[in-house]
Amino acid sequence: MTGTVRELLQTEQPTWSFEFFPPKDDAGEAQLWTALRQLEQLRPSFVSVTYGAGGSTREGTVSMTERIATDTTMLPLAHLTAVDHSTAELRHVVSRLAAVGVRNLLALRGDPPGADPQAEWVAHPEGVRHAAELVELIKGIGDFCVGVAAFPERHPRSPDLEFDTDMFVAKCRAGADFAITQMFFRVEDYLRLRDRVAARGCDVPLIAGVMPVTNARQITRIVELSGQAFPTELADRFAELDGDTPEHKRAVRAYGVEVATDMCRRLVAEGVPGIHFITMNRSTATREVFQALARADALSGAARPPR
Repeated sequence: MTGTVRELLQTEQPTWSFEFFPPKDDAGEAQLWTALRQLEQLRPSFVSVTYGAGGSTREGTVSMTERIATDTTMLPLAHLTAVDHSTAELRHVVSRLAAVGVRNLLALRGDPPGADPQAEWVAHPEGVRHAAELVELIKGIGDFCVGVAAFPERHPRSPDLEFDTDMFVAKCRAGADFAITQMFFRVEDYLRLRDRVAARGCDVPLIAGVMPVTNARQITRIVELSGQAFPTELADRFAELDGDTPEHKRAVRAYGVEVATDMCRRLVAEGVPGIHFITMNRSTATREVFQALARADALSGAARPPR
């Protein structure tokens, strides 16, 4: 598939897309490609491939994006982070992706390498310090469609919402075509972000990042990765449903799908330009959300997810 996310956002709103990460071993690769092929049948607007902390998955990200571009019908969006990369290395990655026709990139400053995503962030001596600079770098190389990250509850390194909004608007002014939010679990957080950005005169489309929670143990990892608190009312309900039996596991999964489906319905009703599902390289929960939205669509006539 050819084209850009920018063009899709002008013609297909809301867009529906999925996020994957490069697998660590053969078993992970088999699981990933099973999920990709199953979700391909839903005809997503695009799919994205993440980039590990400190560029730890650079080769996997590039090769996986190349394979999606050449071996599937899906439009790939490659993540690119500035951590531990010189500008020469960043240019090399962008050029390699361009060689297989990849024109869509998500420009991220990125988490520091290592186990602690909240550790001190140190710029490469020959690299860039902020995502806005990475956007400018990519745009200076060629005709690319560039997305950036947005944070409904503010970036954990931002001292306040005002500063966080300043940093986001700077990325947009640098040339960003769209943004994808970090995962969130309260629609109101997304709406407040949209209002803050609009108040600055910035109209870059804000695609909503959604992750169906399928087991209660994911919550701890979500908090670690995002630096944000998980909503107490949701955490309490997941804890009530959690347990070791198959019935408990099914109940937790069903509730996670229900929460994600309700969020998507509300976001579509609020005019969200797109929804981006964080899949954790699995397809079942995402497909369940799609099926629930499709059933609701048959009754309401609302925007229909692709099938």
